[in-house]
Amino acid sequence: MRAVVLESYGEPEVLTLREVPDPEPGPEEVVVDIVATALNRADLLQRRGFYPGPPMAHEIPGMELSGRVSAMGERATLWSLGDEVMGIVGGGAYGERIAVHERQLMAVPERVGVADGAAIPEVWITAFDALVAQGGLTSGRTALVHAGGSGVGTAAIQIAKSIGARIIVTASAGKIDRCLELGADVAIDYAVDDFVAGTMEFTAGRGADVVLDVIGGDYVDRDIAAVAIGGRIIQVGVMGGGVTSVNVGMLLPKRAALIGTVLRARPLEEKIAITRRFADEMLPLFDRGVLHPVIDRRYPLANIAEAHAAMEANENVGKILIDVAPA
Repeated sequence: MRAVVLESYGEPEVLTLREVPDPEPGPEEVVVDIVATALNRADLLQRRGFYPGPPMAHEIPGMELSGRVSAMGERATLWSLGDEVMGIVGGGAYGERIAVHERQLMAVPERVGVADGAAIPEVWITAFDALVAQGGLTSGRTALVHAGGSGVGTAAIQIAKSIGARIIVTASAGKIDRCLELGADVAIDYAVDDFVAGTMEFTAGRGADVVLDVIGGDYVDRDIAAVAIGGRIIQVGVMGGGVTSVNVGMLLPKRAALIGTVLRARPLEEKIAITRRFADEMLPLFDRGVLHPVIDRRYPLANIAEAHAAMEANENVGKILIDVAPA
């Protein structure tokens, strides 16, 4: 099969498309013929050597996919050959085929289709896990989400609105209108306006019940200032830096929690558990038209370097998809 292999680390040009052996399914795995995969910020870090994927014969990036089941392990029973599925993986999705534990996969919503299904797993499960599973966001509460125009951000807006919560986002000037169109109650241009002041104004001084932060760096102290008493800050990324000073004295009277989290490093059973919960609670809303993946652009697998360059330039609102095979 063809796959994008990292033979060295560096700029997008190190991404090499070549032939590698086809995967064989383990006893509880299925092989998926991949139709599409998608880019994530973690892929950019992995390409530079800062976020290695799981051990494999060839280092193939890619953390989410959609496609069709083409082979099954001896104990795999959840799927049938030809089923259209999607899911998150630790790596290996930048290729034509992948072996995945059957319980990590979800059915592609009919209204979305297999070609676009790859835009769902990583960012939607990340947003759901951060806001709902760990953040405790419910109807009537307020979330503050940074990078509202990102894949995680566009998913977070829709999840919050679907459960009856309010949501404030930060974004660059060119992405403000799109965030509001998706349902954000307030969209703050982070280069011009103070998101702490904006959050306090919108919540009448109470603060946000949940903060989803993919930035880190000097945002953390401001998150503490913006969070409500008893609220939760869920740190899912460090685009602005992983090392910073934190005013713990400001955190204490808030009785707030600062929680760090990632999906990739979790044990298999934990990944399966959050996937299954997301599938139960959120997937039906895609077929009802309440939720939809936001796709900014797509590239063929051969143009993977161009796709990486576009994400690094922060040009996209929502997901960048990679077409691997015809739908």
